[in-house]
Amino acid sequence: MSEPGGAAPGFTADGVELVGYHDVGGKPIFKLAMQVVPDPTGERWYLYASHFWEPRLSIFDVTDAADPRLVGAIEGPDHAATWQVQVADGLLVQGMEHRPPAWGGDPALNGAEGIRLFDVSDPTAPNLISEWQTGEHGVHRNHFTGGRYVHVTASRRGFEGNIYVILDIADPGSPKEVAMWFLPEQYVASGKTPPRRISLHGPPYVLGDRAYLSYGAAGLVILDISDIERPTLVSRLEIGAAFSSMIALHTAIPLPSRNLLLVNTEAIAERQQEPYNFAGIVDVSDEQDPRLMSLLPIPQPAAGAAYPNFSTRGGRFGPHNQHHPQGPELFADDNLMFMTWFNAGLRVYDISDAYLPREIAWYLPDDPLERRGLLPKTLVTQSEDVLVDARGNIYFSDKNHGLHIVRLTGV
Repeated sequence: MSEPGGAAPGFTADGVELVGYHDVGGKPIFKLAMQVVPDPTGERWYLYASHFWEPRLSIFDVTDAADPRLVGAIEGPDHAATWQVQVADGLLVQGMEHRPPAWGGDPALNGAEGIRLFDVSDPTAPNLISEWQTGEHGVHRNHFTGGRYVHVTASRRGFEGNIYVILDIADPGSPKEVAMWFLPEQYVASGKTPPRRISLHGPPYVLGDRAYLSYGAAGLVILDISDIERPTLVSRLEIGAAFSSMIALHTAIPLPSRNLLLVNTEAIAERQQEPYNFAGIVDVSDEQDPRLMSLLPIPQPAAGAAYPNFSTRGGRFGPHNQHHPQGPELFADDNLMFMTWFNAGLRVYDISDAYLPREIAWYLPDDPLERRGLLPKTLVTQSEDVLVDARGNIYFSDKNHGLHIVRLTGV
């Protein structure tokens, strides 16, 4: 099932070099996950990539990152948005949700939703084990690093937005819900209407007995899950109406050795026609009272760029996804932060001084020449997800490009 990778688009960069590229047959990919498996010739590295505009998940052999090979796929289910993927312990968790009309969805065709569990002990031929449904629109971002539990963001009838649900997969063939948690104002079945749309974006990033929830317009939520069946609130950090889109907190990644959380909003409106979006660092040394301690610098165009800033050049500009260092196959350095910034490409930050984070490298693909999806309205680069493997290879995706693989130089 191998196919030529295709020629990479041009780029500008500083501190980052191109390693490899795959055009994925002109079908842009989105979220990324990694699995490393033993092989008679040594370890083999597999990248699992969901697709933006089709219900598909592609499997790449990236053992040689300079020559990524497409070696398998999961097709369907038809009409679903299958944007989310997690892989650990030989299991793949595929998220499914109804595709919004703006992203090519047809409400009359909405069907599959929830999660599907696959056995990926044969990494190129996933075997479906089971499904679990929410009974509503499906799930968005999920967290699974192996073991007994999958932590999901789930839609539920009677609730505004997504809530937190914990699934027990001790028997992967029969997932069982063991707990759910939500903010009181989300419970619209009570007859009350929340003053704003509140939804858990996620993933619920779980470390030890804590779950860190990026709760959209409700900000940051920290839960104690030492009793897995009864999550309890530890604290909240409101973001405020002055910042961000409706996804006022998109991601929260803990750095426990430094008592820090890396957080960001998600830019939604093109040409930044919304409140300011930010990425920043939160001090949780007193987890009862988390505090925002610094903001990452705003990416700037390279010298000689045809536009004075990224905000008004077209498409979305602002933070989106961070690299999640959630397994031994993934790169982990508490002093570095990897992020996609939509039309500003990939950005890398030195956060060794948490009060003074600084940009140290970036990579910006040239704008696409061919429209492969409905968005953005202006055909510009829109870098989406990023994953860094333990070897230092950086993988990132785009709405209208293929898979880029790059590395930091001089590291």
